[in-house]
Amino acid sequence: MNSQQLSSAMQPIPNVIGTVKGPGENGNQYVFITTDNQQVKIGEFVYYETTLKAAGDKAQITLQILGKIAALRLIDHLPDRIFADTEISPDAIAALVGFAYPNPEIYEVTVEVIGYFDRNLGFMNPRKSPDPGAKVHLASDALLQTILNKKQPEDIGAAQIGSILLREGEAVPIVLDVKELVSTHMAILAGTGSGKSYTAGVLVEELLRPYNRAAVLIFDPHGEYSTLEQMRGHPAFAADGYSPEVKILRPDSIRIRISSLDYYDILMLLPEMSDRQQSILNKAFNLVKRHKRGEYRWDVQDLIAAVYEADKQTDEEGNEKAGSSAPALEWKLERLERSPYFHAFEHLTPKDLFAPGQVTVLQMNEISQEEQQVICAAVLRQANHARMNTQKELLTPEDENYLPYPVFILIEEAHRFAPAHEPSRCKAVLRTILSEGRKFGLGVGLITQRPGKLDADVLSQCMSQFLMRIVNPVDQESLKYGVEAAGRDLLKELPALTKGQVIISGACINTPVLCKVRQRLTSHGGETLNAPDMWQKYFQPHRVQAREVEVAPVVGRKRPTTFRGVSID
Repeated sequence: MNSQQLSSAMQPIPNVIGTVKGPGENGNQYVFITTDNQQVKIGEFVYYETTLKAAGDKAQITLQILGKIAALRLIDHLPDRIFADTEISPDAIAALVGFAYPNPEIYEVTVEVIGYFDRNLGFMNPRKSPDPGAKVHLASDALLQTILNKKQPEDIGAAQIGSILLREGEAVPIVLDVKELVSTHMAILAGTGSGKSYTAGVLVEELLRPYNRAAVLIFDPHGEYSTLEQMRGHPAFAADGYSPEVKILRPDSIRIRISSLDYYDILMLLPEMSDRQQSILNKAFNLVKRHKRGEYRWDVQDLIAAVYEADKQTDEEGNEKAGSSAPALEWKLERLERSPYFHAFEHLTPKDLFAPGQVTVLQMNEISQEEQQVICAAVLRQANHARMNTQKELLTPEDENYLPYPVFILIEEAHRFAPAHEPSRCKAVLRTILSEGRKFGLGVGLITQRPGKLDADVLSQCMSQFLMRIVNPVDQESLKYGVEAAGRDLLKELPALTKGQVIISGACINTPVLCKVRQRLTSHGGETLNAPDMWQKYFQPHRVQAREVEVAPVVGRKRPTTFRGVSID
């Protein structure tokens, strides 16, 4: 070897951070040794190179086998006694004894193999462990952007949600595949204050960008999404004459037609009833359906008439007489008739709620829990039938249920609508949509701060997951079985995540990744109230003075003293 070859051999290989020691605890792991404590982090991506024969070809190809760091431990360092005295620098003592290594610590790092990336098949695991002594490389930003994302920024059907958490700045954008996201359903699971609604807002912004122009509906129990109105006229959303439409439907604008409800919807809206009353109501509901066959509009009075028809008894002489349940049911049904949200004719149709390039927000913060359940169930059921029947060409464009494009529905506080161990009007509908909606272009996104309280069957149908900081042990345990794609090593990171940091896994991305969510283009509507600041403002002098004026008695004009009708003042 001449001096030039020796010099070349001694040149450091770019991005090499360690050397393979051998296999790990299972066949999908290997271990490498490194002194680099700065770039070696849990969740970071590394690779080793191997050669394989190409199919049908004698030539060999070099493959980069990507892996994710799952664990690391310190295996060698300066003697513990050096670190015991806080007054003495360990570096100074090491220099005195002739220990010249700049990084005296040695780490053993465990890597979970992901595989090499195939454009058509995704990641393929070669099932071939690296040889001891093989070099381990830190994956470059350009490599990660290419192979982690199914889409690239601003592609049609792309959603740039943020960037890789472990890299500086926004060096590696995380871009999700919207087609997979909305067709295979998604879930955002996070503890209180972790930024789940903020992340959902970023996702909705991406869905309404010019390269997506989606049809989105949001069930908003807390009134947090009204700030999406800022998308109107915002330059980031404008292109070729396109500008997103934002429709905020506040509680006084929400109307559901009585005849679109089923028997169990009505039962939930009524006060507690006896078994006999429930039986009479069930008969009456079937009678109304039979009498109004061909007409899909009927109201509470039609149902009351059917109740009296159903509640007839025959005495010993064979004469019919009215039963005692009908008047009680009439009183309860008239109470339903007074509800502002359920109407004889007014109704939110699919045509009102959905349009490409439009997000509709159903604000339900003033509506009772039972009414929210029924409204959600009715809208979901009708949207599902609309997409199904339109796809099967059973509807004409004139029909109010005609829905000729895919739609996406986002449900906040999903554990309320699909609770794990309680009956719910929405749960059965959601299960149906999540299992069959993909065929008809109806996607669902669930957002919850209590994944342990969310129905396991519903959660398991969400093929893309966004996991944020979760501390509750019950919720953490539920994720181990309900969210398999994330991997146990990343799930261990959940308690350590801070606001705006998220683990993304599933169908929308090629492999699970730690991500920091980008800044929203619109304001966040779910900020926590600053209680101390509001208490201080209460005692500001001008506010105190205004309250005193408000409660002060009105000074009336003194009536003049009179004598025989003549003032003597």
